[in-house]
Amino acid sequence: MNERIVVGAALYDGGGRLLAARRSAPPELAGGWELPGGKVEPGESCEGALVRELREELGVEAVAGERVPGEWPLAKGYALRVWTARLVSGEPEPLEDHDALRWLTPDEVWTVDWLAADVPAVKALLTMRDHS
Repeated sequence: MNERIVVGAALYDGGGRLLAARRSAPPELAGGWELPGGKVEPGESCEGALVRELREELGVEAVAGERVPGEWPLAKGYALRVWTARLVSGEPEPLEDHDALRWLTPDEVWTVDWLAADVPAVKALLTMRDHS
């Protein structure tokens, strides 16, 4: 399997709100909302990549939790895998590739324009949360 893995974080705050990040780059994704995360580097675990990406992209320390069932194809031979994540320290800020962040209550999850690739992941996440 030659696909590269991209990890996404379903980052929750203490009140059970989900963090959504609005892309500012690349141009074809700008303005769309996604779960924060990024590419897994060679030799890196998915969970390790998730923690690193959240530090780089949002300036926070987080711990990876449970994997959300499923894997979703992305452009250019990438695939998205999502984990729940818990904020340990810091306040998320859009440092790289994003220009806005929003904490969404369960009732607000569909009030942002999710990128097409993230929609099935968010749906799977909500299904998982409903059954836990």
